[in-house]
Amino acid sequence: MRLYAPWEKAFKRVSTPFEHFLHAQTTTGLVLMFTAIVALILANSPLVDTYAHIFHTKIDLNVGDWKLSHSIHHWINDGLMAIFFFMVGLEIKREILVGELSNIKVAMLPILAAIGGMILPALIYYSINYGGEGANGWGIPMATDIAFAISALVLLGKRVSTALVTFLVALAIVDDLGAVTVIALFYTDQIHILPLVLAGVSFLILVLFNRFGIHTIFPYFVVGLIMWFFMLESGVHATIAGVIVAMTIPSRPKLRPLDFTSHTKNLLDEYDNYPIATDHTMHEEQKAILLNIKDKIDSVGSPSARLEHDLHLPVSLIVIPLFALANAGISIDFSSIGNTIVEPVSLGIIAGLIFGKVLGIAGVAWLAVKLGIAKLPEGSTMSQVFGVAFLGGIGFTMSIFVADLAFLGNDILIFQAKVGILSASLFAGVFGFLWLKYVAKKEEL
Repeated sequence: MRLYAPWEKAFKRVSTPFEHFLHAQTTTGLVLMFTAIVALILANSPLVDTYAHIFHTKIDLNVGDWKLSHSIHHWINDGLMAIFFFMVGLEIKREILVGELSNIKVAMLPILAAIGGMILPALIYYSINYGGEGANGWGIPMATDIAFAISALVLLGKRVSTALVTFLVALAIVDDLGAVTVIALFYTDQIHILPLVLAGVSFLILVLFNRFGIHTIFPYFVVGLIMWFFMLESGVHATIAGVIVAMTIPSRPKLRPLDFTSHTKNLLDEYDNYPIATDHTMHEEQKAILLNIKDKIDSVGSPSARLEHDLHLPVSLIVIPLFALANAGISIDFSSIGNTIVEPVSLGIIAGLIFGKVLGIAGVAWLAVKLGIAKLPEGSTMSQVFGVAFLGGIGFTMSIFVADLAFLGNDILIFQAKVGILSASLFAGVFGFLWLKYVAKKEEL
């Protein structure tokens, strides 16, 4: 008998794309946690100089007189993370079209809770850092790390309802959309018009591909890569290109499900008409029929769904771990860690991710339910929403990403920000998990 890990067993009863999404996010969260610990160990070991040297090594791309030169750290944050943001874009699009955000009545609670969970942390941070050199970091505590948060919730298994997991997914997706918007609007220092216009032209070409019904991925990849380059040159953060390209990927299948059923039945009947060979090999016509069925299967699935499915593994096991390895490693002087935590930047992030997220998410959710604007997820209690609000305070990936943008070139503030992010995320994750496992469960009974 096969033994299932807790996150497998919890959702073994369902077999849907949403289940696959949960498994993928849980895997990402666990791998991310392991990589972050490795990065912290390396940054506080005798290998710290080698660790730093590797990620500051330059990689150059040369074509004639044209040259693009960046460090490995920069290539990860601007290049590989564009793939992560592409995944975020696909997830946002799916949620809006067919997910929790497609029904405005159902979506109202996570949307309002997410907005509260973005605005209040930013206000708390800004009030602590007002007039200081760290004031520009107000966007750091706005973000929720969807992988870590979902991992903690799914590991609780039957202690939480599937509807509560869906609520957190929808909330985190809205949160990601807010973070992307903030990055695009507020963390762009200088804009170069010509590359930005060319990026816009690339986007229009992608839209035309969609409107003309092109379902082959390769043209989108080529033009998307060109768009990424123009965004990089424009001054707008290049990763935003990933989200924009994702919005142009077709979400409708080439073949309708009913047509797929009838065509496939006919092909299978034709396949069965051929006699079985004595050596159990297939006729050439049967091989052709199987290829035809494969084409039909590809046609009944949308390109966006296929890409989201296919990219989850490389993003989970390559992109996100490399980002964590390059960004989570901070040298910690434990004798002065107390002083660092009370610096305005660290304190603002900790207060924002813990108190801001909890008051913003749970407070707005409670108010929306009391006013009759929205209702709690089925089978859930307000106490459980409070626990989820704490999980929303895990801001790891996106928060570190925003911190690097907000304090570009200021290593001291970046260090303070990372200390605040790691401290707050650890506390929020552990407290939220324990609350949902012990306190919320008892109240529900």
